[in-house]
Amino acid sequence: MRLTHFGHSCLLAEMDGTRILFDPGNFSHGFEGITGLDAILVTHQHPDHADVTRLPSLVEANPQAALYADPQTAGQLGGAWQAVRPGEHFTVGSVDAAVGGGRHAVIHPDIPVIDNVAYILGTAGAPGQLLHPGDSLFVPWQPVEVLAIPAAAPWMKISEAVDFLRSVQPRVAVPIHQGILSDNGLGIYYGRLKEMSHDDTEFRTLPAEDAVEI
Repeated sequence: MRLTHFGHSCLLAEMDGTRILFDPGNFSHGFEGITGLDAILVTHQHPDHADVTRLPSLVEANPQAALYADPQTAGQLGGAWQAVRPGEHFTVGSVDAAVGGGRHAVIHPDIPVIDNVAYILGTAGAPGQLLHPGDSLFVPWQPVEVLAIPAAAPWMKISEAVDFLRSVQPRVAVPIHQGILSDNGLGIYYGRLKEMSHDDTEFRTLPAEDAVEI
């Protein structure tokens, strides 16, 4: 599997000849010129995960791409966007996508909780290759090779991120959702996650906009 991080929660996953882009939001960069996508997956409606200004051009440049999102976001985006719900499966090329999660993490009791789906990608021979949880701490029902772990968020304490990482216990953890951190803050959060992860988990920071084989 090849992963490219376009900042914050935007990841391009390439496996078994299939190219899938997650959460092209307004804190992300470099995804604007991508073509040849087989699918675009959105976890929830917040603009740092779904940039409604740049999404139309991305979709236009990838007319063959399947478009999936949580029910609320699919309803807002309209058109060819398809709603997916926890417990559902769909295929993109030879890749199977299992849907989990369901709800965004609580930011504050006074703020309504919105839909948020998590995606687990894999193939028939290698299930559970990648989990992208969006803004949730969804622990999957199956082992996961690579976890895209939110590093920092208004809805999360660092202790919650550590416990999530330990609960999933992936072979590799790659940090996402770091767009709200300063350079100094990145070192603090990444350091804690790396030193407090399970011994069998490799914590690996992806370079910006460069594909990495994992």
